[in-house]
Order: sequence, then C-alpha cells, then structure tokens
Amino acid sequence: MRCSPTSGPVNWPRVTDARRSLFAELVKDGLDEHEARWLVEEFAPRQNLDALRTAVTRRQAGEPIQYVIGHWPFRSLDLDVDSRVLIPRPESEELVGVALGELTRLEVGAPLIMDLGCGSGAIGLALVSELAQRGTVATLIAVDESSDALDVARQNARKHLVKGVSFVRSSWYENLDESLRGRVDLIVANPPYVGADEFEGLDPVLRHEPRGAIVANDAEDLVGFEDVALIIEGAPTWLSSRGVLICEHSNVHRDGVLGAARGSGFVRCDDLDDMAGHPRILVARRS
Repeated sequence: MRCSPTSGPVNWPRVTDARRSLFAELVKDGLDEHEARWLVEEFAPRQNLDALRTAVTRRQAGEPIQYVIGHWPFRSLDLDVDSRVLIPRPESEELVGVALGELTRLEVGAPLIMDLGCGSGAIGLALVSELAQRGTVATLIAVDESSDALDVARQNARKHLVKGVSFVRSSWYENLDESLRGRVDLIVANPPYVGADEFEGLDPVLRHEPRGAIVANDAEDLVGFEDVALIIEGAPTWLSSRGVLICEHSNVHRDGVLGAARGSGFVRCDDLDDMAGHPRILVARRS
C-alpha cells in the first residue's frame, strides 16, 4: 500500500455543455478540475443534484474522492470501495501483472491462488477475472481478518460475476483450512507496512482509510515490517513445491524481505521496483 495519489477513472465521458455550468461552479468553489468532472459525471446524469451537493461536501471535508464516488477502477474491474477497505492503488495493479507472469511461467492448468489481506478483493478478483479471459479457470481463497472488508470483497465478486472464490476470515494463515497446506500455487499479499510514527507524517487523507490495513508493528529493526515478515515466514507451509509468493512492501524493506525469504527456504528471490523506481514487490519462488 504505497500512499501516493492514484490515477483517476479512465474513459469517463467529458463534461457536456449541459453540465458545464455545474462543473464551473464546483471548480469556482475550490474543487480540483478532474474531481469536479468525475463528480458531475457520476451524479448529474441521474439528475441527482442533492447527491452531488452531498458528495461535494464530503470531498471538501477531506474524504477521499474514491469513497465519495463509491467505486474506482482497478485494471479491468470497477471496484466498489468505501471506508471499510483500502483504496486500490497503481502499485497493486503492477503486482497483478507480475503475478500473471509467474502463473504463465508455472504453466498450471487450474491454479489455486490465495489473496492475503484481500480488502476490496482487488488483487485476487483481478487475477481470477483476467485468467478467465485467457481461458484459465482459477480458484481463489480471499483472506482478511476484517469481516467488513470481506463483505466488500464479496460484493465486488458478485458485481463482476467472478466465480470460484472462497472468503475466509483469518489473520493471515491463522484460520485457514489445513487441507490447503502444500497445495497453493500462488500467494499474493498487500499487507500493512507503514510504521506508526511514519503514518503520522503522511497525507492526512489516509486517516479516512482503515488504519489496520496500513500500519504495522516494527520487526527485525525495520519499520512496519511485522506483517510482511509473518507472511513470508508462513508461506512455504501453504505453497506447493513450485509455488510462488508475491508480496508488496515498503520501499525500505528490500534487504529485509530478501533476507526473510531466503531464511524461510525460498530458492529464488527477486525484488522488483514499482513505476516510480522504488523497491516494492517481492517475488519468492520455492523452486
């Protein structure tokens, strides 16, 4: 979960002449031009001006535009999001691309995927959906300790008609079905990895997102590393002999994740930079 702003909705219609006065009014009131356009296009077509005014008030009070609109794009999906889950971010879209590449390399006909800390379901649902478009039927175990987050993930699975998904309330591997041990082809995770002190200095808009999905305890002399370390340490128990762990992490965690992965028995470990050139995605292979 990198804390930079996300890109906005793509391919949304331009503001028409009929709505231009509304758009101009919002900009005059201090709203960002892009956000004004998104809000007009979201609410004005339904002539719901009261909802538009409420949305503007929420945004001006500091609530993230993604929550105000109520949905946000993530790769090919339009995900419902609210304050129960993290806002989908571009770095996690990159993680999905890396995961698809690993599954292609593995040549697994019907992969079993585990999404730890699934939140809105963004990573896991995108994987299953895009694999289905390629003719591959995957099974997904979507895991989160928050029942509220699981409700949002279920809602998004129904919205996009994604099949083959099981939802499990668990703190990482704690409550998983024992029959899954040694069977999972791919574990993906975007855990909390921001330290408590670090969080206080970040964009105040993050206060609207679930803190438990952002902030983690320190571990091994690394800020915010506890959950990342737990995921790496436990992964080999659940992965198949050729399985892969792909985990997003802080830009200060590169040495930590590589050391933890090698110490946990992973044979080949790579750490990839994100679009901004920061260390971000651990790829740990069992063989």
